[in-house]
Amino acid sequence: MKNLLYVLSGTVLAVVLYLLLWPTPVDPLAWEPPEAPQMSGVLAPNTLLRKADHVGTGAFDGPEDVAVDAQGRIYGGTADGLIRRTTADGSVETFAQTGGRPLGMAFDDEGNLIVADAWKGLLSIDRGGDVRVLTTESDGVPFRFTDDLDMGDDGVIYFTDASHKYHQPEYLYDLLEARPHGRLLSYDPASGETRTLLDDLYFANGVAVSQNGDFVLVNETYRYRITRYWLAGPDAGTSDIFMANLPGFPDNISATGDGRFWLALFTVRNAELDDMHPRPFVKKVVSRLPQFLWPAAEPYGFVAELDEQGEFLRTLQDPGGEHLFAVTSVKEIDNTLYMGSLYNDRIGVLPLERLDQR
Repeated sequence: MKNLLYVLSGTVLAVVLYLLLWPTPVDPLAWEPPEAPQMSGVLAPNTLLRKADHVGTGAFDGPEDVAVDAQGRIYGGTADGLIRRTTADGSVETFAQTGGRPLGMAFDDEGNLIVADAWKGLLSIDRGGDVRVLTTESDGVPFRFTDDLDMGDDGVIYFTDASHKYHQPEYLYDLLEARPHGRLLSYDPASGETRTLLDDLYFANGVAVSQNGDFVLVNETYRYRITRYWLAGPDAGTSDIFMANLPGFPDNISATGDGRFWLALFTVRNAELDDMHPRPFVKKVVSRLPQFLWPAAEPYGFVAELDEQGEFLRTLQDPGGEHLFAVTSVKEIDNTLYMGSLYNDRIGVLPLERLDQR
């Protein structure tokens, strides 16, 4: 019996020492998050996302972002580096293989699919599926987590490196650390020049260019906010906060071209996580735990329509994520929303006319 007690006490001591002293990859800062906004008014829960269809179920493994070509085919990246697309008969075929993890994507004016690949950098894929690397670093700092993109009318590509410290599978370490490792960048296909427009961003994620091309928005996922970088006008080259204290974790954002944006919120705010942020020691302990023991994201479907003044126009939700959850991208094309997710095996498609149907 004594031997058993010795073993048990030794095991408990070893676990305690591990949780308190074992080296951890994170160097967390204390941060005091603002109190989460009330889910009322335009933010009030609804079930409108449950009106969406599911497309390609089982054929898309984590289509974080989507794109639609001139033929109406829907494209999405997968966890194993594939880019797959739907066909005219509703089946799904492989379009390209990047060898990395395709995330944000959009077509340019020549019909090339421009892709932000978390491991490979900024890519261009022609109609035949041939992959060409456009850029992999800026100011001598390699991209570690190329994330999302949008294009201006002049062809310049605006994109993000979510974290110059952590790779895509380590994104939760970036969350715990609460340090600004992200960058907003631009790539000019005409000159081949890559520029850093903003650095010190807190997980730089979605990107969207305004209707007139005078500013570009970038989501800072782990600060629950959207930052605006001015491209033209008296404030060109400066930035400010476009929207703050969002009700969830902003992921991708897309422009409609007529003065509106669609914002994908990965999930709603997590009170347990917000309470932990001011305590770096606690975050270090958590980083040593298996990730299934970390504060869990609530399954929730959430997208929001915004105007160019930073106001909510409406929200579409699925509390509990019964139909769609962990939405990471949303794009409006021909009055239809196309929604991707890092953790779903399908793409959500919602004709907006359905929202008016009982």
